[in-house]
Amino acid sequence: MGSSTDSYNNELNIYSARKEALIKPLLDQFSENTGTKINLITGKGDSLIARLKSEGIYSPADLLLTVDAGRLYRAQRAGLLQPMISKTLNNNIPPHLRSADDQWFGLSIRARVIVYSRQRVSPDQLTTYKALAHPKWYGKICVRSSNNIYNQSLVAGMLASRGIEYTLDWLEGLVKNFARNPSGGDRDQIKAIAAGECDIALANSYYLAGMLSSANPVEVSAASKVALFWPDQNGLGTHINISGVGITKSSSNPDLATDLIVFLTSDASQKWYAQVNNEFPIRDDVELNDVLKSWGAFNANQVNVSELGRLNADAIMAMDRAGWK
Repeated sequence: MGSSTDSYNNELNIYSARKEALIKPLLDQFSENTGTKINLITGKGDSLIARLKSEGIYSPADLLLTVDAGRLYRAQRAGLLQPMISKTLNNNIPPHLRSADDQWFGLSIRARVIVYSRQRVSPDQLTTYKALAHPKWYGKICVRSSNNIYNQSLVAGMLASRGIEYTLDWLEGLVKNFARNPSGGDRDQIKAIAAGECDIALANSYYLAGMLSSANPVEVSAASKVALFWPDQNGLGTHINISGVGITKSSSNPDLATDLIVFLTSDASQKWYAQVNNEFPIRDDVELNDVLKSWGAFNANQVNVSELGRLNADAIMAMDRAGWK
């Protein structure tokens, strides 16, 4: 696969929702290894999906890279992807981190964790996501808005694991405990804890890791005042999501596209995700960087990440009912 010397057949067009710096070095390495020309178009996930829809069978895109399983599921449901046939991918990527019909695969794992103030919260006060709804946390929780896909996927995962009544009860209590109206990104929630505006936040783990290793002393200072807690370790496990990829239905070069995806699951690529992006590899035999190692091993929720997409609309409705702005 991907061995043709024809220049047209040695070219791939990628629509990517990842920041260029977080994926381009790997793509450049694949280009160097194979002589493949890669054209990278970056944008917001939903915008790229809309573009694929409008372009239809004439889309030049070969691959869609996203930072959330929900968007990959959305692209799949819209008929924008095609199945991949690869024993290597099936061996490298656990079944719950890819679509059941092999239309998309996870490339890296991100965990949505509890971040807490080292000064004002003791880790033995923390247990589960549900426990954040307890009145003792009234006015002490910071979180970004309900239109954020990471929060939507967290709620969708709760719906898949626990059902609507449990999830609504959790959401209503959680919203009551917000320290302020949701705003900003995950880094802003961590900075708010450091500034004393709240004691606890929900954030993706790689944001904290990135702040700890940042060249910006303000970010390092804020991150040093908080710590990470893995929720639900004695239950269903910490919620995880993926960055992932699918081959477009319009792709004129699916074999070479598959080769690239296999490369992104290789030892070197997976190590790069951990070392540079502060994400957890999709494979459990890849070495982590020092920050990720320092947090220790954790039990991850095993719900198939397809559920995060399937239940996205239900999650948004539940968040709206609970008053999560």
